[in-house]
Amino acid sequence: MATTKLNVGVIGYGMSATVFHIPFITTTPTLKLHSILQRNPGAASSAPRDHPDVKHFTSLDSFLADPDLNVVVISTPPQTHFPFTQQALQAGKHVMVEKPFVPSSAEASTLIDLAKEKGRLICVFQNRRWDSDFLTVRKLLADGSMGRIVEFETHFDRLKLERPSNWKGTLGMDQGGSALYDLGTHLVDQAYVLFGMPRGVFATLTNQVDGRIAGPENPGLEPDSATLQLFYDGGLMALVRIAVASVEVQQPRFWIRGTKGSYRKVGLDTQEPQLKAGMQTNDASFGLEGPEWNGKLTLLGADGSPHEQDHPNLKPETYSKIYELFGDALTGKREDVPVPPTQARDVLRIIEAAKESGRTRREVLL
Repeated sequence: MATTKLNVGVIGYGMSATVFHIPFITTTPTLKLHSILQRNPGAASSAPRDHPDVKHFTSLDSFLADPDLNVVVISTPPQTHFPFTQQALQAGKHVMVEKPFVPSSAEASTLIDLAKEKGRLICVFQNRRWDSDFLTVRKLLADGSMGRIVEFETHFDRLKLERPSNWKGTLGMDQGGSALYDLGTHLVDQAYVLFGMPRGVFATLTNQVDGRIAGPENPGLEPDSATLQLFYDGGLMALVRIAVASVEVQQPRFWIRGTKGSYRKVGLDTQEPQLKAGMQTNDASFGLEGPEWNGKLTLLGADGSPHEQDHPNLKPETYSKIYELFGDALTGKREDVPVPPTQARDVLRIIEAAKESGRTRREVLL
Protein backbone atom coordinates (compact mmCIF):
# COMPACT_ATOMS: atom_id res chain seq x y z
CA MET A 1 0.00 0.00 0.00
CA ALA A 2 1.47 3.35 -1.08
CA THR A 3 2.27 5.84 1.65
CA THR A 4 0.62 9.24 1.29
CA LYS A 5 3.29 11.91 0.99
CA LEU A 6 3.06 15.37 2.52
CA ASN A 7 3.22 18.23 0.04
CA VAL A 8 6.14 20.57 0.72
CA GLY A 9 6.45 24.11 -0.59
CA VAL A 10 9.72 26.06 -0.51
CA ILE A 11 9.90 29.83 -0.03
CA GLY A 12 13.00 31.18 -1.75
CA TYR A 13 15.25 29.79 -4.45
CA GLY A 14 18.79 30.75 -3.46
CA MET A 15 21.64 28.52 -2.32
CA SER A 16 19.81 27.46 0.82
CA ALA A 17 16.89 26.08 -1.17
CA THR A 18 18.83 24.56 -4.05
CA VAL A 19 21.71 23.05 -2.04
CA PHE A 20 20.41 22.30 1.46
CA HIS A 21 16.68 21.71 1.13
CA ILE A 22 15.32 20.60 -2.24
CA PRO A 23 17.85 17.73 -2.69
CA PHE A 24 16.72 16.25 0.63
CA ILE A 25 13.00 16.94 0.26
CA THR A 26 12.99 15.04 -3.04
CA THR A 27 14.68 11.99 -1.51
CA THR A 28 12.65 11.78 1.73
CA PRO A 29 9.99 9.03 1.42
CA THR A 30 7.35 10.88 3.45
CA LEU A 31 7.68 14.17 1.55
CA LYS A 32 6.97 15.48 -1.94
CA LEU A 33 8.24 18.71 -3.49
CA HIS A 34 4.93 20.36 -4.34
CA SER A 35 5.61 24.06 -4.95
CA ILE A 36 8.24 26.81 -4.97
CA LEU A 37 7.81 30.52 -4.30
CA GLN A 38 10.36 32.57 -6.25
CA ARG A 39 9.41 36.20 -6.63
CA ASN A 40 11.51 37.00 -9.70
CA PRO A 41 12.67 34.01 -11.77
CA GLY A 42 15.26 34.98 -14.37
CA ALA A 43 17.90 33.65 -16.71
CA ALA A 44 20.43 33.14 -13.92
CA SER A 45 18.02 31.49 -11.48
CA SER A 46 14.68 30.00 -12.44
CA ALA A 47 12.73 27.52 -10.32
CA PRO A 48 10.13 26.97 -13.10
CA ARG A 49 12.92 26.02 -15.51
CA ASP A 50 14.68 23.71 -13.03
CA HIS A 51 11.52 22.09 -11.64
CA PRO A 52 8.85 22.12 -14.36
CA ASP A 53 6.73 19.45 -12.68
CA VAL A 54 5.86 21.39 -9.50
CA LYS A 55 3.64 24.39 -8.85
CA HIS A 56 5.23 27.84 -9.01
CA PHE A 57 4.25 31.07 -7.30
CA THR A 58 5.52 34.65 -7.15
CA SER A 59 3.16 35.76 -4.34
CA LEU A 60 3.26 34.59 -0.72
CA ASP A 61 -0.50 34.94 -0.30
CA SER A 62 -1.33 32.69 -3.26
CA PHE A 63 1.41 30.23 -2.24
CA LEU A 64 -0.03 29.85 1.28
CA ALA A 65 -3.63 29.77 0.03
CA ASP A 66 -2.99 26.48 -1.81
CA PRO A 67 -5.18 23.94 0.05
CA ASP A 68 -2.96 21.05 -1.06
CA LEU A 69 0.14 22.49 0.65
CA ASN A 70 1.00 20.81 3.98
CA VAL A 71 4.53 21.96 4.87
CA VAL A 72 6.39 25.21 4.25
CA VAL A 73 10.19 25.43 4.09
CA ILE A 74 11.52 28.95 4.69
CA SER A 75 14.93 29.36 3.05
CA THR A 76 14.99 33.16 2.80
CA PRO A 77 17.24 35.59 4.77
CA PRO A 78 16.81 35.80 8.58
CA GLN A 79 14.80 39.04 8.76
CA THR A 80 11.95 37.28 6.90
CA HIS A 81 11.81 34.23 9.15
CA PHE A 82 9.44 35.63 11.75
CA PRO A 83 6.76 37.09 9.42
CA PHE A 84 6.91 34.15 6.98
CA THR A 85 6.71 31.53 9.74
CA GLN A 86 3.90 33.44 11.40
CA GLN A 87 1.90 33.64 8.17
CA ALA A 88 2.52 29.97 7.36
CA LEU A 89 1.30 28.86 10.79
CA GLN A 90 -1.76 31.10 10.52
CA ALA A 91 -2.48 29.41 7.18
CA GLY A 92 -2.41 26.03 8.93
CA LYS A 93 0.93 24.81 7.57
CA HIS A 94 3.79 23.02 9.32
CA VAL A 95 7.14 24.82 9.02
CA MET A 96 10.80 24.00 8.51
CA VAL A 97 12.73 27.26 8.93
CA GLU A 98 16.38 27.95 8.18
CA LYS A 99 18.73 28.97 10.95
CA PRO A 100 18.92 31.36 12.63
CA PHE A 101 15.34 30.62 13.65
CA VAL A 102 14.45 34.31 14.13
CA PRO A 103 16.43 37.38 15.23
CA SER A 104 15.27 37.30 18.87
CA SER A 105 14.20 34.87 21.57
CA ALA A 106 11.05 36.97 22.13
CA GLU A 107 9.99 36.36 18.51
CA ALA A 108 10.79 32.67 18.98
CA SER A 109 8.42 32.53 21.96
CA THR A 110 5.65 34.18 19.95
CA LEU A 111 5.97 31.57 17.19
CA ILE A 112 6.19 28.67 19.65
CA ASP A 113 2.93 29.80 21.23
CA LEU A 114 1.27 30.27 17.83
CA ALA A 115 2.33 26.80 16.64
CA LYS A 116 0.84 25.29 19.80
CA GLU A 117 -2.38 27.23 19.29
CA LYS A 118 -2.67 26.10 15.65
CA GLY A 119 -1.63 22.50 16.33
CA ARG A 120 1.26 22.73 13.88
CA LEU A 121 4.96 21.82 14.09
CA ILE A 122 8.02 24.02 13.65
CA CYS A 123 11.46 22.53 13.03
CA VAL A 124 14.63 24.64 12.79
CA PHE A 125 17.18 23.60 10.18
CA GLN A 126 20.24 23.12 12.37
CA ASN A 127 21.70 20.71 9.83
CA ARG A 128 25.21 20.71 11.32
CA ARG A 129 23.95 18.51 14.12
CA TRP A 130 24.43 15.87 11.39
CA ASP A 131 27.99 16.78 10.45
CA SER A 132 29.96 13.54 10.68
CA ASP A 133 32.69 15.11 12.82
CA PHE A 134 30.10 16.39 15.29
CA LEU A 135 28.42 12.98 15.50
CA THR A 136 31.88 11.54 16.14
CA VAL A 137 32.41 14.06 18.96
CA ARG A 138 29.03 13.17 20.49
CA LYS A 139 29.99 9.50 20.58
CA LEU A 140 33.42 10.24 22.06
CA LEU A 141 31.87 12.29 24.86
CA ALA A 142 29.21 9.67 25.48
CA ASP A 143 31.71 6.82 25.85
CA GLY A 144 33.74 8.77 28.42
CA SER A 145 37.14 7.72 27.08
CA MET A 146 38.56 11.24 27.54
CA GLY A 147 37.44 11.44 31.14
CA ARG A 148 35.83 14.59 32.53
CA ILE A 149 35.80 17.27 29.83
CA VAL A 150 37.37 20.55 30.94
CA GLU A 151 37.69 22.47 27.64
CA PHE A 152 35.74 22.21 24.40
CA GLU A 153 36.63 24.27 21.32
CA THR A 154 34.51 24.46 18.17
CA HIS A 155 35.79 26.53 15.25
CA PHE A 156 34.52 27.99 11.99
CA ASP A 157 37.68 29.75 10.77
CA ARG A 158 38.32 30.82 7.19
CA LEU A 159 40.38 33.18 5.09
CA LYS A 160 37.71 35.45 3.67
CA LEU A 161 38.78 39.08 3.78
CA GLU A 162 36.27 40.39 1.25
CA ARG A 163 32.92 41.40 2.72
CA PRO A 164 30.02 39.40 1.16
CA SER A 165 27.89 41.39 -1.28
CA ASN A 166 24.66 39.58 -0.35
CA TRP A 167 22.62 39.83 2.86
CA LYS A 168 25.43 38.16 4.82
CA GLY A 169 27.49 41.31 4.32
CA THR A 170 24.74 43.86 4.88
CA LEU A 171 22.24 42.51 7.42
CA GLY A 172 22.79 43.67 11.00
CA MET A 173 22.54 41.66 14.20
CA ASP A 174 19.16 43.19 15.00
CA GLN A 175 17.83 41.43 11.88
CA GLY A 176 19.58 38.11 12.47
CA GLY A 177 22.66 38.98 10.42
CA SER A 178 26.44 39.01 11.07
CA ALA A 179 28.80 36.11 11.71
CA LEU A 180 27.40 35.74 15.23
CA TYR A 181 23.99 34.70 13.91
CA ASP A 182 25.04 33.10 10.62
CA LEU A 183 27.88 30.81 11.72
CA GLY A 184 27.62 31.31 15.46
CA THR A 185 24.18 29.73 15.45
CA HIS A 186 25.69 26.47 14.20
CA LEU A 187 28.55 26.41 16.70
CA VAL A 188 26.52 27.53 19.72
CA ASP A 189 23.88 24.96 18.83
CA GLN A 190 26.49 22.20 18.83
CA ALA A 191 27.77 23.27 22.26
CA TYR A 192 24.16 23.41 23.48
CA VAL A 193 23.44 19.89 22.22
CA LEU A 194 26.50 18.55 24.03
CA PHE A 195 26.35 20.48 27.30
CA GLY A 196 23.03 22.35 27.58
CA MET A 197 22.61 25.94 28.72
CA PRO A 198 25.74 27.59 30.11
CA ARG A 199 25.62 29.55 33.36
CA GLY A 200 27.49 32.49 31.83
CA VAL A 201 28.80 33.93 28.55
CA PHE A 202 31.76 36.18 27.80
CA ALA A 203 32.15 37.29 24.20
CA THR A 204 34.54 39.33 22.09
CA LEU A 205 32.94 40.45 18.85
CA THR A 206 35.30 41.76 16.18
CA ASN A 207 35.41 42.99 12.63
CA GLN A 208 38.69 41.53 11.44
CA VAL A 209 38.35 43.03 7.95
CA ASP A 210 38.19 46.57 9.39
CA GLY A 211 40.38 45.86 12.44
CA ARG A 212 37.83 46.87 15.12
CA ILE A 213 36.52 45.34 18.34
CA ALA A 214 33.00 45.83 19.70
CA GLY A 215 32.60 47.66 22.99
CA PRO A 216 31.49 50.99 24.43
CA GLU A 217 33.58 52.85 21.84
CA ASN A 218 32.10 50.80 18.94
CA PRO A 219 28.51 50.13 20.02
CA GLY A 220 27.19 49.57 16.50
CA LEU A 221 29.92 47.24 15.24
CA GLU A 222 28.70 44.34 13.11
CA PRO A 223 31.09 41.41 13.65
CA ASP A 224 32.56 39.22 10.95
CA SER A 225 34.36 37.23 13.66
CA ALA A 226 33.69 36.27 17.27
CA THR A 227 35.09 34.44 20.27
CA LEU A 228 32.55 33.20 22.82
CA GLN A 229 33.41 31.60 26.15
CA LEU A 230 30.54 29.55 27.58
CA PHE A 231 30.93 28.66 31.26
CA TYR A 232 29.33 25.58 32.82
CA ASP A 233 29.06 24.12 36.30
CA GLY A 234 31.87 21.70 37.09
CA GLY A 235 34.55 23.90 35.56
CA LEU A 236 33.83 23.17 31.89
CA MET A 237 34.48 25.98 29.41
CA ALA A 238 33.30 25.82 25.80
CA LEU A 239 35.05 28.12 23.31
CA VAL A 240 33.17 29.12 20.17
CA ARG A 241 35.47 30.66 17.56
CA ILE A 242 34.64 32.31 14.22
CA ALA A 243 37.29 34.09 12.14
CA VAL A 244 37.71 35.44 8.61
CA ALA A 245 41.48 36.08 8.92
CA SER A 246 42.80 32.58 9.42
CA VAL A 247 45.67 31.57 7.14
CA GLU A 248 45.93 27.79 7.52
CA VAL A 249 46.37 24.84 5.17
CA GLN A 250 44.00 22.87 7.37
CA GLN A 251 41.63 25.00 9.43
CA PRO A 252 40.94 23.88 13.03
CA ARG A 253 37.52 22.42 13.73
CA PHE A 254 37.44 20.76 17.18
CA TRP A 255 39.85 20.61 20.11
CA ILE A 256 38.56 18.85 23.21
CA ARG A 257 40.53 18.31 26.41
CA GLY A 258 39.59 15.92 29.19
CA THR A 259 41.25 14.50 32.28
CA LYS A 260 42.13 11.26 30.43
CA GLY A 261 42.56 12.35 26.84
CA SER A 262 42.07 14.88 24.07
CA TYR A 263 40.68 15.03 20.53
CA ARG A 264 41.67 17.34 17.70
CA LYS A 265 40.03 17.65 14.28
CA VAL A 266 40.76 19.88 11.30
CA GLY A 267 38.63 20.67 8.27
CA LEU A 268 34.91 21.32 7.89
CA ASP A 269 32.39 18.60 7.15
CA THR A 270 32.48 17.71 3.46
CA GLN A 271 28.73 17.64 2.71
CA GLU A 272 28.35 21.33 1.80
CA PRO A 273 31.16 21.43 -0.81
CA GLN A 274 29.99 18.10 -2.21
CA LEU A 275 26.43 19.41 -2.60
CA LYS A 276 27.65 22.64 -4.18
CA ALA A 277 29.68 20.58 -6.65
CA GLY A 278 26.51 18.73 -7.68
CA MET A 279 27.00 15.42 -5.87
CA GLN A 280 23.77 13.50 -5.38
CA THR A 281 22.65 12.74 -1.84
CA ASN A 282 22.55 8.99 -2.61
CA ASP A 283 26.13 8.90 -3.90
CA ALA A 284 28.16 6.29 -2.02
CA SER A 285 30.86 8.85 -1.21
CA PHE A 286 28.49 11.56 0.02
CA GLY A 287 29.63 12.80 3.43
CA LEU A 288 32.85 10.78 3.44
CA GLU A 289 36.27 12.33 4.11
CA GLY A 290 39.70 11.11 3.08
CA PRO A 291 42.03 9.67 5.73
CA GLU A 292 44.15 12.82 5.67
CA TRP A 293 41.28 14.54 7.53
CA ASN A 294 41.02 11.97 10.32
CA GLY A 295 40.85 13.36 13.82
CA LYS A 296 43.58 12.70 16.36
CA LEU A 297 42.59 11.02 19.63
CA THR A 298 45.16 11.03 22.42
CA LEU A 299 44.52 8.87 25.48
CA LEU A 300 46.52 8.08 28.58
CA GLY A 301 47.94 4.57 28.45
CA ALA A 302 48.36 2.10 31.30
CA ASP A 303 51.87 3.48 31.77
CA GLY A 304 50.47 6.97 32.34
CA SER A 305 51.90 8.40 29.12
CA PRO A 306 49.80 9.85 26.23
CA HIS A 307 49.33 7.81 23.06
CA GLU A 308 47.98 9.42 19.88
CA GLN A 309 46.00 7.57 17.22
CA ASP A 310 44.02 8.38 14.10
CA HIS A 311 40.30 8.58 14.82
CA PRO A 312 38.17 8.54 11.64
CA ASN A 313 34.67 9.99 11.58
CA LEU A 314 31.68 7.77 12.11
CA LYS A 315 29.80 6.58 9.05
CA PRO A 316 27.85 9.65 7.84
CA GLU A 317 24.16 9.91 8.62
CA THR A 318 24.20 13.04 6.38
CA TYR A 319 21.76 15.92 6.32
CA SER A 320 19.16 13.49 4.97
CA LYS A 321 18.54 12.57 8.60
CA ILE A 322 17.01 15.89 9.64
CA TYR A 323 14.38 15.62 6.89
CA GLU A 324 13.80 11.93 7.59
CA LEU A 325 13.13 12.67 11.26
CA PHE A 326 11.02 15.73 10.41
CA GLY A 327 8.89 13.58 8.11
CA ASP A 328 8.52 11.01 10.87
CA ALA A 329 7.31 13.72 13.28
CA LEU A 330 4.81 15.03 10.75
CA THR A 331 3.38 11.55 10.17
CA GLY A 332 3.24 10.65 13.86
CA LYS A 333 6.10 8.12 13.83
CA ARG A 334 8.04 10.11 16.44
CA GLU A 335 6.94 12.41 19.22
CA ASP A 336 8.81 15.60 18.28
CA VAL A 337 10.73 17.25 15.48
CA PRO A 338 14.52 16.72 15.38
CA VAL A 339 15.27 20.38 16.23
CA PRO A 340 12.44 21.79 18.35
CA PRO A 341 11.93 25.57 18.33
CA THR A 342 12.32 25.62 22.13
CA GLN A 343 15.92 24.49 21.68
CA ALA A 344 16.51 27.11 18.98
CA ARG A 345 15.12 29.70 21.41
CA ASP A 346 17.71 28.62 24.00
CA VAL A 347 20.45 29.07 21.40
CA LEU A 348 19.14 32.57 20.66
CA ARG A 349 19.28 33.39 24.39
CA ILE A 350 22.96 32.42 24.41
CA ILE A 351 23.58 34.57 21.33
CA GLU A 352 21.74 37.50 22.91
CA ALA A 353 23.93 37.13 25.99
CA ALA A 354 26.98 37.17 23.70
CA LYS A 355 25.76 40.39 22.07
CA GLU A 356 25.37 42.04 25.47
CA SER A 357 28.75 40.77 26.63
CA GLY A 358 30.46 42.01 23.49
CA ARG A 359 28.87 45.42 23.94
CA THR A 360 29.72 45.75 27.65
CA ARG A 361 32.86 43.57 27.74
CA ARG A 362 31.50 41.76 30.77
CA GLU A 363 30.36 38.22 31.47
CA VAL A 364 26.58 37.84 31.18
CA LEU A 365 24.92 35.32 33.48
CA LEU A 366 22.07 33.16 32.24
